[in-house]
Amino acid sequence: MPAPTKPSSFLLFPWGLLSIVLILALNLALSDSWFRDNWSWITLVLIIPAAIFENFKVGYSTMRIMFMKVIYSLLSFLLVGMAFGAALAGWHLEKFQNITNIEKVRLPWYVLLALVVMLLIQVAQLFSMLKAVKREFMQMDPDQ
Repeated sequence: MPAPTKPSSFLLFPWGLLSIVLILALNLALSDSWFRDNWSWITLVLIIPAAIFENFKVGYSTMRIMFMKVIYSLLSFLLVGMAFGAALAGWHLEKFQNITNIEKVRLPWYVLLALVVMLLIQVAQLFSMLKAVKREFMQMDPDQ
């Protein structure tokens, strides 16, 4: 049996999480008018490479890669949930409590769409990796 090799850092890097962080950071940092005009290009450049790079991980079902993928996916969901909660809280304060002089997080529809697409990619790849791990365990089963 060959000696186990250390997985590549390319496989361990959180491409999907990085894309989500960049989408949120660009939404907060750039002016609304510029981001509104160029959102499709920004999300295209961030979503497609992240989906391709995350898809490379599906063929590798080592436990370390699986564990890191699950952790990064949970962090992605946590980050998107916190951003959505902050935007919802600002909307609630303005709409129902009539507080208008506050700084709040604004998530336009195109940012929400990009975040939902990234989360759906994360979920699909988690299920693909779980299927690969199940297949690997079935090969090790002596009854099969």
